[in-house]
Amino acid sequence: MNARKLFPLILPVLWLAVLGSAVQVIYARHKARDMFVRLEKLNSQRDSLDMEWGVASAKLQMNLPQTRDVRIVRP
Repeated sequence: MNARKLFPLILPVLWLAVLGSAVQVIYARHKARDMFVRLEKLNSQRDSLDMEWGVASAKLQMNLPQTRDVRIVRP
């Protein structure tokens, strides 16, 4: 078979491959944007909790325990 006979069969397959690839790119970008928005919300929450912890530790005069005072309990 020569290339002219195969061309009508190959062209639709190539178009489907291009369209499928485009859909995957769109989906991946959408997913990446969603994950970035979630990351930014979590970063904001982390910063808020860090500020709250700093205020609480200063107000209650809390200190981290020394290494020698820490005990590890295993079940």
